[in-house]
Amino acid sequence: MTAAMRPNMSACPACSAAPAAEDLASRAAQKDARLALSLPTIHCAACIAAVERRLAAEPGVISARVNLTLKRATIEASPEVTAEQLVQVLDTIGYEAYELDAGTLSATATDRAGRELLMRLAVAGFASMNVMLLSVAVWAGAADATRDMFHWISAAITLPTVLFSGQPFYRSAWSVLKHGHLNMDVPITLAIVLAVATSLWETSLSGEHAYFDAALTLTFFLLAGRYLDHRTRAIARSAAEELAALEVPRAFVLQDGVEREVPTAELKVGDIILVRPGGRMPVDGEIIEGTSELDRSLLTGESLPVFAEVGQGVSAGEVNLTGPLHIRALAVGEDTSLHRMADLVAIAESGRSKYTSLADAAAKLYAPGVHILSALAFLGWLAYSGDMRVALNIAAAVLIITCPCALGLAVPAVTTAASGRLFRAGMLIKHSTALERMAQVDTVVFDKTGTLTEGTPELTNLADIPADMLSLAAAMAAGSSHPLSRAIALACKQAGVVPEQLSEVTEVPGYGTKALWQGQELRLGRASWLGAKTGSQTSAWLKLGDAAPVAFTFADSLRTGAEQAVKALQASGKMVCLISGDTTDAVEAMAARLGIDNWMAEALPGDKSARIQTMAAEGCKVLMVGDGLNDTAALTAAHVSISPASALDAARVASDIVLLGGDLSPIPAAIETSVSAVKRIKENFRIATLYNIIAVPLAVAGLATPLIAALAMSTSSITVSLNAMRLRG
Repeated sequence: MTAAMRPNMSACPACSAAPAAEDLASRAAQKDARLALSLPTIHCAACIAAVERRLAAEPGVISARVNLTLKRATIEASPEVTAEQLVQVLDTIGYEAYELDAGTLSATATDRAGRELLMRLAVAGFASMNVMLLSVAVWAGAADATRDMFHWISAAITLPTVLFSGQPFYRSAWSVLKHGHLNMDVPITLAIVLAVATSLWETSLSGEHAYFDAALTLTFFLLAGRYLDHRTRAIARSAAEELAALEVPRAFVLQDGVEREVPTAELKVGDIILVRPGGRMPVDGEIIEGTSELDRSLLTGESLPVFAEVGQGVSAGEVNLTGPLHIRALAVGEDTSLHRMADLVAIAESGRSKYTSLADAAAKLYAPGVHILSALAFLGWLAYSGDMRVALNIAAAVLIITCPCALGLAVPAVTTAASGRLFRAGMLIKHSTALERMAQVDTVVFDKTGTLTEGTPELTNLADIPADMLSLAAAMAAGSSHPLSRAIALACKQAGVVPEQLSEVTEVPGYGTKALWQGQELRLGRASWLGAKTGSQTSAWLKLGDAAPVAFTFADSLRTGAEQAVKALQASGKMVCLISGDTTDAVEAMAARLGIDNWMAEALPGDKSARIQTMAAEGCKVLMVGDGLNDTAALTAAHVSISPASALDAARVASDIVLLGGDLSPIPAAIETSVSAVKRIKENFRIATLYNIIAVPLAVAGLATPLIAALAMSTSSITVSLNAMRLRG
């Protein structure tokens, strides 16, 4: 391992995350206000840029970040800045905002928005089918009074439908237009309104052509896309909230020897806190009494418990395993390492939402282009013919025939086909742009414990241990919850070992287990406790009386497909790295076993995230594969991320893709599929462009009748969909 990749380590996670007690009071007095606003009307990258730019320009605002998935803004500001002030600021640029109250943000509100979109979609679909039947009759030759009757019936169905179903587009378009801006909903609204207006005019004049069916079909398809986008965002939950859920709500404080239960929010620096076996640390602090073992796997990725004694630092979120501990609080509330990790995740989530998808990039050019083209067609025909009716009809035809149906299907059709293919291979795509980002990957970073390995120790020298010692070890391990004891008990059970009968079995916190067998003391535990020599391999020791201790050695078993995945990624030219919070010996052995040259050991959550950000700054597109709480910041900081289904909730939520099985081998194939998907998306854009090149001149020339418009739109949409279906094979 190179020195550049090894982080500078302190004695414990708390030492690097927890501030000194004497600094906390002064920091608290100077702390800036943190405000959160809900932004229910934002839906694209342009919205994010507009909101962040306006908030950052407000006096007193230090920083502002918008999370598109959660539709929230987090603002760091001086104490005199209020949420009401920022709400008014955003209202001036057309964005609805209100102060975030976690108690009122529930799934009910999200579901209500989804139900509203679904209802509008259903109405538009039903109406478009009926109007299309009437249009077919007109296209088949209905004329004069019959044609006019069908047109008026179509108008009676279309008017209330577009007024009701198109409201999401109208509201969005108006909110930006009144402040002098454009977004994708402006040409959509203009196309719908102009199609209905010109169709009513033509119908009142007994004209041959009406675009009622086109207006409804356009509304229906665009609502379908908006609903699918809403469902994608509604399913995702914040990984930062998952981390916050791990904070202990109540703690036991010792005052003058009396134990008192208090809310964690009331804890103060200097409080003495009792943490019983099985309890989670509520604060960052220092052990002042007791010995035990700590499970740090969620925070640091260490696969085995660590010994805890007086003077050692602890971090919020760690689990006390074997003995009661008295902790002096050094950092509480927002200053704990766990809370800071949640902040890292939230910041990384906000950064990822800035990714500009291929669809957004295409739409950025589309909106002004369509407006200019339609306006030029109107002015040209008005100057040529002098007939306002003809000029308006042609302008409306240009807007309709250049509708974003093919453009809107270019990405969803491909991602749906690719997602189905990956799902059959055991991978669930969670984020709408995950495939696009994964296609750019050139570096893959793996966590070790629980990702490349199963995360549980496995006894490796069962055959070398005498049968009588196995019987004693099985009896000692049966009553312990220690991971190594559980591994011994499982191996003995599978080997058919019959446990001996022991007496006075006692667990010694932080050291191991002792008992009596035939009058002799029997101990199972740490090497230092039994006088054994510690080696580089993970071991537990069994000692009977004055006899020499017997070693039980363990290894972390590889996850299925780990070797194949690493080799396939390296063969495809990807750089593979291993970054773990586990010990240097364990990580070095795993890297050698898998042939990984670039590795980092003893990495804290911040170290992992920082390393990935450094890679990104160097131009690398990083895929992070991890499963633990300590991986969440790295997962969100990476260009794209994967977690196994067995991962902690916070890691699964933070990742873009979930590996449904325990096999890692589908990962290289998923990258290949994503590359093919992006290729198909770009092909679909070219198809949509070719369609416009052919169809737009017809519209500008005045040849785009409703029948031609319907055929052109259908042909382009079907072609795009068929091209996307090639990915299913």
